[in-house]
Amino acid sequence: MDIAKSAIVKSAAGRDKGKLFFVLDTEGDFLLLADGKTRKVENPKRKKRKHAVFAMDSDTRVAEKIRSGEKITNSEVRRTLAQLSGDGNPDQEG
Repeated sequence: MDIAKSAIVKSAAGRDKGKLFFVLDTEGDFLLLADGKTRKVENPKRKKRKHAVFAMDSDTRVAEKIRSGEKITNSEVRRTLAQLSGDGNPDQEG
């Protein structure tokens, strides 16, 4: 499956291995990823496609905003990823 804009991926390599990210954009063989905490929307992680695994398509409000080009906030991204992964408190450092 090809990874598209607004999909949710899991990092397969690197120090962020196992973490979930939203795909903000695609640039050829690279994905621009954000999780709202360590990688903010303003400064997304540039990661090769082969180092990310497709996790799921999202029909959330954040995914709709990414697809339409609307502005999204880091807290929206954190909250949505926490809900999808089953974490308790998305804004707590840890």
